Amino acid sequence: MKKLVLSLVLVGFGSFAMAQVTPAQKEKMQQRRAEMVKNQEQKREQHFAEMQKELNLTQSQLNQIHAIQERHQAERKVAMQRNQEMRKQKMEGMKQNMQQMDDEMRKILTSDQYAKWQAKKQQKMLERKAKMKKHRAPMGGKKAMKS
Repeated sequence: MKKLVLSLVLVGFGSFAMAQVTPAQKEKMQQRRAEMVKNQEQKREQHFAEMQKELNLTQSQLNQIHAIQERHQAERKVAMQRNQEMRKQKMEGMKQNMQQMDDEMRKILTSDQYAKWQAKKQQKMLERKAKMKKHRAPMGGKKAMKS
């Protein structure tokens, strides 16, 4: 039993250690993000150029379309932030519920039973994470399928 608990603790600490983002990784992520923004802007301009050519738009019409799309993009951004805040609140509520259940279980179970229950719960969580990781598409998987 002690070996099981010890191994779960070591796996947990190992997971946290691997989850740390190094400065080089952070810089690489920022570069990727900047490239994505640049590519999106290029695609957007290309899209407007195609629209102007295909629909024979005047500069006035093109400016109005730009304004409409910028307004809608701002609205989407606000909605996305709102949804992100709601998800955060939901997660906080779920964490509180889990903590409350944990406290209640601690009152009911003996220390050995509680340790076994915690180990079992940790094992199930690791299995779920592994299963989700297995089914998760690799980075860029959608792009590879479209090409």
